[in-house]
Amino acid sequence: HSQEEMQHMQRLFEYLSGTGSMPVLGTISAPPVDFASLADVFKLTYEHEQLITTQINELAHVAMTTHDYSTFNFLQWYVAEQHEEEKLFKSILDKLALVGNSGNSLFFVDKDLKTMAAQNHV
Repeated sequence: HSQEEMQHMQRLFEYLSGTGSMPVLGTISAPPVDFASLADVFKLTYEHEQLITTQINELAHVAMTTHDYSTFNFLQWYVAEQHEEEKLFKSILDKLALVGNSGNSLFFVDKDLKTMAAQNHV
C-alpha cells in the first residue's frame, strides 16, 4: 500500500511541475506504533483517510470556485481514489467489529488481509 501512496504523490508532483509550480514536501510526523488492538490500527487509518478526503474535497472546491477547471479535473481522480480508500478501510473495520478479537477470528481476518494485500488493496 505504501508504494501506491508514493505513486499518488508522484502523480501530484508531476501535475504541479507541469503547471510550472514547485512541489514542496514538508515534514511528515511519524505515525503511532503502539496500538491496543488490530481494530485500533484500522480505526486510525480510516480516520486518516477521512481527513485526506476532506482535504482533497477542499482543494477541488477551491479549484472549481476559482475556475481552475484543469486542476478540478485532475483532482477528480483523487476524489474517486479516496472513495475507494475509505470504503476499503471501513469494510475492514466492519469485519473486525463483526468477528471480534478472539484468536480464531483474527486468524481469518489476517488471511483476508493477506489476500487483499496480494491483490494490492491493502
